[in-house]
Amino acid sequence: MRIIFETPRLLLRQFTEEDAPIIYKLNRDPDVIKYIHEPLLENETQAKKILTDIILPQYKLNLGRWAVHTKSDYEFIGWCGLKYISETGITDLGYRLLKTEWGKGYATEAAQYTLIYGLRDLKIKCITAMVHVQNFASIKVLEKIGMKFKKETIFDAQPVKVYTLSLPDVNNFC
Repeated sequence: MRIIFETPRLLLRQFTEEDAPIIYKLNRDPDVIKYIHEPLLENETQAKKILTDIILPQYKLNLGRWAVHTKSDYEFIGWCGLKYISETGITDLGYRLLKTEWGKGYATEAAQYTLIYGLRDLKIKCITAMVHVQNFASIKVLEKIGMKFKKETIFDAQPVKVYTLSLPDVNNFC
């Protein structure tokens, strides 16, 4: 198990192929993927394909979506991380939590530390986050962690708000 970093309450680690059951658990809840516009997973085989085709290849770039666990009991609560989107040339901050973990500040904590890790440690010049225009909880997270609204656009045929934070801005925030 490769730990990426810890926060006061959370541990973020790389996924492995053996994590298909927890990806399946996360992506089979329609409320969790409501604003993501991905199909519900029907089985663990589909979850393993997400791991092998989407998540694990990003680790070669020192990026990726990382499994998030609570430090107190090592419970899996979701994922958070950075993903390079080659079609747009951006490094995207994303997060997804089990519905039972919403409203506890975990998304804000994981996203904030991921943002700092990307800018300070990985030396990424600019990190972007795109959020569906109606996902008000996620918009609040991005604003709490200091990301700046840039524009509204269409991405994957969905209306999104685009937020960014660049390296010079992080010194004023953190």
